[in-house]
Amino acid sequence: MADVQSEAPTQPDLMEADEPLLSNLDIFLFSLIAGLVIYWFTFRKKPEPIPEFKKLDMPAPSTRETSFIEKMKKTGRNIVVFYGSQTGTAEEFSNRLSKDAQRYGMKGMAADPEEYDLSELARLSEIENSLAIFCMATYGEGDPTDNAQDFYDWLQEGDADLDGLNFAVFALGNKTYEHYNAMGKYVDKRLEELGGKRVFDLGMGDDDGNLEEDFVSWREQFWPAMCEHFGVEATGEESSIRQYELKVHDDLNMNKVYTGELGRLKSFESQKPPFDSKNPFLAPVTVNRKLNKGGDRHLMHLELDITGSKIRYESGDHVAVYPINDTTIVTKLGDILGVDLDTVISLNNLDEESNKKHPFPCPTTYRTALTHYLDITHPPRTNVLYELAQYATDPKDQENMRKMASSSSEGKALYQSFVLDPSRNILAILEDMPSLKPPADHLCELLPRLQARYYSIASSSKVHPNSIHVCCVVVEYKTSTGRTNKGVATNWLKSKLPTDNGHKATVPMYVRKSQFRLPFKATNPVIMIGPGTGIAPFIGFVQERGWLKEQGKEVGETVLYYGCRHKNEDYLYQEELEEFEKTGVLTKLNVAFSRDQDQKVYVQHLIKNNKEEIWNQVHSQSAHIYICGDARNMARDVQAAFYDIAEELGGMTHAQATDYVKKLMTKGRYSQDVWS
Repeated sequence: MADVQSEAPTQPDLMEADEPLLSNLDIFLFSLIAGLVIYWFTFRKKPEPIPEFKKLDMPAPSTRETSFIEKMKKTGRNIVVFYGSQTGTAEEFSNRLSKDAQRYGMKGMAADPEEYDLSELARLSEIENSLAIFCMATYGEGDPTDNAQDFYDWLQEGDADLDGLNFAVFALGNKTYEHYNAMGKYVDKRLEELGGKRVFDLGMGDDDGNLEEDFVSWREQFWPAMCEHFGVEATGEESSIRQYELKVHDDLNMNKVYTGELGRLKSFESQKPPFDSKNPFLAPVTVNRKLNKGGDRHLMHLELDITGSKIRYESGDHVAVYPINDTTIVTKLGDILGVDLDTVISLNNLDEESNKKHPFPCPTTYRTALTHYLDITHPPRTNVLYELAQYATDPKDQENMRKMASSSSEGKALYQSFVLDPSRNILAILEDMPSLKPPADHLCELLPRLQARYYSIASSSKVHPNSIHVCCVVVEYKTSTGRTNKGVATNWLKSKLPTDNGHKATVPMYVRKSQFRLPFKATNPVIMIGPGTGIAPFIGFVQERGWLKEQGKEVGETVLYYGCRHKNEDYLYQEELEEFEKTGVLTKLNVAFSRDQDQKVYVQHLIKNNKEEIWNQVHSQSAHIYICGDARNMARDVQAAFYDIAEELGGMTHAQATDYVKKLMTKGRYSQDVWS
């Protein structure tokens, strides 16, 4: 201990009389500490230059008008139409309403709520005869669309005084979904609660029926009511109102021309994260194999390589892919329109104050616009027919096109029989109406944007961190006119074959987060129900449960109900599923082969057969139920099966059973990822 004490003197040693009170080292250290303290108090509150640098480096936010009130005042508008849109339809409807305003002696603007401060709704009464219209789509399980999320949060949290606000809402949804038009209903109800005045009844658009017809009917009653409400008269102006003007570029450097990019020019050549809807990642296709062993359908499994992209995903998320149109249809459109598809054009907004300068990235060619940016395969909506009618030289064609755009019963029936029932796209309409010769630029202005397609991810990032798997069925069918219609995305994906010749087939994609999640506690049992390609997210779920087991975690029962037509034809992932069952990752694999016997057997029949086991898992073990697939029939039938089980084994009335399942949904224990 003596040696230690000599190196580290004790407290009495420091106070010896013959030692100086502070050594040179002590003075130095004291001065250093004092200097640091003085520096801290003197300089710590000085403003840093970084925020200023950011402002200089990013001028965009300061140049864009975030006050829609100031913009309306500046441009003499009295109507604003906000849209919550995931697939572009609500945005399209809002553009139509804003254009309508001019026909009724008013002036409107369509607006993305993401780009403006919606708390300014309280100031709208500053503008005379003002009105806010909301075209609100519902996404997923009653959720707002991505661009309306902030607006939804503000409505929920806010306590704004909207006294003096005149508003009307048109909701877009699908009746086959549990939360039909939830977002539109909520906005309509909440705006009134905050003091707003509903000047027209909530419009309900049902995509399972005829969304276009619902909108046209609502709109044709809406405008006369608005004229009466504001004491204005319709101008009677029925001619076409162009929103964009054509500019042809004869000598533009081709490096400045868009070739399919969605945001930044040349973004496909120099990829930079983060990747999202405006900046998709070009993922190489590493696997593209047919899943079914027989039958006349083509079901496929694709694997997209996301190495180096910094893209993260969870089991249950969706992958969005941006397809391109069939080049054969594009070429035929060019021929019938009599236009050189390689002409470089820009469509410039006639409203210089609009945030939307072009309907799609410009400058570009007609070929690129029709291939990458415009939806040319869906039956055109009635407004497109109405606007194009002026270009038909046959008066009968003109009359029929305008009739189809009306809300008369005769017009609706004609639109149904001529456009919807035979699934006529714009090319088929131009072919079957030879007198119709619209200018290519006006057609490009009117057609809706080609949208991303969403697929449930069929893999787990725990097992495949650098790969996203997709499972889908190729869509192809004959129409009553004898034409063959092909699904845009699935046929395009089918052609994306991995190659070894140095040229990789790529898919522009990004990941959309979902609420379809495995339970936080791995010990909770899971019951997965997914016939057909509805199996997709459950491949990821089972992979993840298997990975958790490998990590030594305790994992609850993992039960799958799967269904297909024939065991020897379309039993998707058969080998993988049977291996999962063999290794105990899948506690129980239940498969319904609907057409392998005289009596059809579906997943709901297997659920009823196992009712005691299921009731025990759900009621006593806090099992989580997941359903993926067809919303119209399967999801409804499965839900009805759960009602029956709750009634029979839980001793409930039908009303109590319905309430019981609804409570499971509220708690996140009954989740659906469905489509119609």
